[in-house]
Amino acid sequence: MQKIILLKSIRADKVPHAMQNYIIEKIGKKFVDPPIFKILPCYQDSSNISPLIFVLSTGTDPVKDFRAFAEEMDMMKKTEMISLGQG
Repeated sequence: MQKIILLKSIRADKVPHAMQNYIIEKIGKKFVDPPIFKILPCYQDSSNISPLIFVLSTGTDPVKDFRAFAEEMDMMKKTEMISLGQG
């Protein structure tokens, strides 16, 4: 941890990577890697009162997986996608 504090004073841009390595070393890689998204459990938790709403971060795009799931469930005619993004 002291090395990371020193690194912050010299190269602040390298701190996130150093923190990631520190976490992997001390408590494990599973605390750094994001969990794999599974749509079926989310669908089972949803209802007409609590629909599925995807709030995305930069670089994520669940459309392909969502369309494949909708086709698998024979629900493409009941699917509506609304983009609230740019413009």
